Amino acid sequence: MEDNSLHRTGAKAPNGNGSGISRREFLRLSGLTAFSVAGVSFLTACGPAAQGTTSSSTSSDSDSSSSGSEVLGDGKTMRVGMEAAYAPYNWQVSEASDTTIPIQNVDGAYADGYDVQIAKKIANALNMEPVAVKMSFSGLIDALNNGQIDIICAGMSATDERKQSIDFSDPYFVGGFGLLVKKDSKYANATSLDDFSGASVLGQKDTLLDTVIDEIPNVNHLTPVDSVPSQLSQLNQGTCDAITYNTENTKGFLNANPDLVAIQFKDGKGFKETVPCNAGIKKGQKAILAKINKCVDAISDDERQKIFDDCVDRQPS
Repeated sequence: MEDNSLHRTGAKAPNGNGSGISRREFLRLSGLTAFSVAGVSFLTACGPAAQGTTSSSTSSDSDSSSSGSEVLGDGKTMRVGMEAAYAPYNWQVSEASDTTIPIQNVDGAYADGYDVQIAKKIANALNMEPVAVKMSFSGLIDALNNGQIDIICAGMSATDERKQSIDFSDPYFVGGFGLLVKKDSKYANATSLDDFSGASVLGQKDTLLDTVIDEIPNVNHLTPVDSVPSQLSQLNQGTCDAITYNTENTKGFLNANPDLVAIQFKDGKGFKETVPCNAGIKKGQKAILAKINKCVDAISDDERQKIFDDCVDRQPS
């Protein structure tokens, strides 16, 4: 996809302007294994919102659709669309804290994660109170355009296809892709994508975790599953040789799955694709987009790295 055209070795730590330490150095310093991946999902502006999501008509947001609008949604509550199940970017907890926001459509639940921390900063810049709206990733764009949410902060990348439907902020994070295999796999000591020629590799449906598999020569590209937990389950059951994943969460994956190993690719031998994360809003809100970009761009590289490291340490196992 076009939003993933950066070279893997040129990917950066969580910064939005392309500056800062290399992605490999960032992963080393933060205690994560360096190689490649991205759990940022790929497209589909279709699919229903999660059960319990409040429907609202597009007319309620008509005032904010003009290019000169200074107000996002109702100007008070910023409804942030996300899965709340994609750590360290976003996840659900049962207790409020300084790092959480309420999940509007799930009673007694709160959202935490890297996306949440960025959303909180954006809401503060817009003088709004953020709340999460939990729904499937594939339903986010429709929900945004239908007025069910005001902004997407969900590890989503600004692909050319998505840009036809909504507008995106500057990147607030850049990630990559990698492969996980079982420790006793014949692929456990692989160092290049070429080593996976003929292997059965599984991705997540409607995401770049699936499409990136085609970078592997002569791969047996399996029919994708609906979620990352399903990928992990299939791998642990031995129904595939490897799964794609986002390298930013290497530590979390391996802590939760001690029988797996992350492939450590030699330089230039892994996935070439990298993935920026962008906030998404309805088209035509140029003044709001400018404010969001000003907020995102004001977050220093060091602060982005600290926020991400804290989320990796805090995420559920």
